[in-house]
Amino acid sequence: MSVGGEIVRSRMPQLRLDELLEELQARIDAARGTRDRVHSLLEAVLSVGRELDLTQVLRRIVEAAAVLVDARYAALGVIGTDGRTLSQFLTVGLTEEDIARIGPYPTGRGLLGELIHHPQSLRLEDLSAHPSSYGCPAHHPVMRTFLGVPVRVREEVFGNLYLTDKQGGEEFDAEDEAVISTLAVAAGVAIDNARLYEEAQRQQRWLGASGEITRALLSGGSRSEVLELIAQRAREITGADLADVSVPVAGTDTVRVELALGGDTDGRAGLVVPLEGSLSGEACASGVPVTTADLARDPRLSAGPRRFDGLGPAVAVPLGRAEGQIDGVLMLAREAGAAEFTDREIGPLLGFADQAALALELAERRRDAEQLAMLEDRDRIARDLHDLAIQRLFATGMTLQSAARFIDHTGASDRVLRAVGDLDETIKIIRSTIFGLRAREEATARGLRARAVRAVEQAQAVLGFAPRLSMEGLLDTDVPPEVAEHVLAVLAEALSNAARHARAARVEVALQAAGGRVVLSVQDDGVGIPEQGRRSGLRNLAERAENLGGSFELERPQEGGTRLVWSAPLGV
Repeated sequence: MSVGGEIVRSRMPQLRLDELLEELQARIDAARGTRDRVHSLLEAVLSVGRELDLTQVLRRIVEAAAVLVDARYAALGVIGTDGRTLSQFLTVGLTEEDIARIGPYPTGRGLLGELIHHPQSLRLEDLSAHPSSYGCPAHHPVMRTFLGVPVRVREEVFGNLYLTDKQGGEEFDAEDEAVISTLAVAAGVAIDNARLYEEAQRQQRWLGASGEITRALLSGGSRSEVLELIAQRAREITGADLADVSVPVAGTDTVRVELALGGDTDGRAGLVVPLEGSLSGEACASGVPVTTADLARDPRLSAGPRRFDGLGPAVAVPLGRAEGQIDGVLMLAREAGAAEFTDREIGPLLGFADQAALALELAERRRDAEQLAMLEDRDRIARDLHDLAIQRLFATGMTLQSAARFIDHTGASDRVLRAVGDLDETIKIIRSTIFGLRAREEATARGLRARAVRAVEQAQAVLGFAPRLSMEGLLDTDVPPEVAEHVLAVLAEALSNAARHARAARVEVALQAAGGRVVLSVQDDGVGIPEQGRRSGLRNLAERAENLGGSFELERPQEGGTRLVWSAPLGV
């Protein structure tokens, strides 16, 4: 027995030594695991910090988080400008097919919204048991364990990291939470650096665009060229898919799209929409930037035809002068699902808009200076024609007329007298030209040409687009005032009919004075004139032509639509 007892006693220290060795090995493994995890965390921090592109930074953060805690699924939700919903959602662990089956990304309701409203770490054994859990949508993978950690940038909650389903069915522990919290701090610094770099790059691009616009102005670029340059550069720098420049229509509560870039430009260019119910109109009326998260479906923006399908975030910035006058509105829009326009983007855009307004004002002043130079040149030409050409022609006519008395041959005498008559007619033509050249702005504004332009511009508000106008001949001098009044009345009636009945997308107006007649043609591409429609307006047009000894025709071109041709003699 003693021998056996000695054997048992000798084995007991051996067993305790084995236990101690096993415990030591376990602690060594734990220390090695902690070392490896710290090493992985440092690598993740360095990987995230190396990136300067914000999108890549966000992607690296969510990928590193999934690796560090061995999570099957991970996501990073970026909180929108309203502070209540998610504007971006980046995922790891789901394929493109999975995402397509699940449907739209979450906006921040339920358990995801819990961290938005209460920005602090949240660790759950079973996420479905949480009171804020709404359950998963159809085709969404089943998830049980959950770890959520907020990401702060300079004390501001930028977004949240969401991790679910730790590999092996284990739960997320305090160490996992500490690791992700540490990564979140490093992520906040990396996001801030990326933002600052992005802002510096954007500011440099804005300065480059401003310099380009200044060079275009100084080199004599036209208003349309400068406007297109402004819209194009703003669209490129902000990553917008669409850019419109709208201008207010004088005397109305509407704005007209003067320039359209991107998307359906033909459907927007020339479109006239009211101030109320349109993004550009609201910015024009208020004089401050106006934004929306969903341009296509915002219930506030219902004016005009549907033209923004597939578009989401948008901003409209007024182009105003120092005295508060709004010259136009620059609207930028991104495709649906893109990031909203933030204050960081709108701030530089406002400065760019101020320069754009200055560019428009400079273009207007240059146009006024050119108009003044043209008028002064006309005055000079008129003086030269009156003082030189007419006097010499008159003297030549007098000389020929006196010389005709000494010509015995009847045929030759008649030819000289005809030449004198031709000179008289030439003098009359030159005097008429001088009268046209010396007509001042006020007098020109009362002329048929200017009044026809105003009538066409006023029709834009009811048509919804700008009609095309062409004019030929001496409309202000050759067309008698009483005939001009009839022409304007016919033009107004024709444009009104096109707006009310034709449902047209294009209207062309041609006005000319030639061959002793004034001819007005108005053609549209609408549905034509119904057989049983009212004809009282058309009868009035025909009576006006008949009373003046003119004609009125209504045609249906082969390409469709209606063409109205009204004419009257000039010698009424």
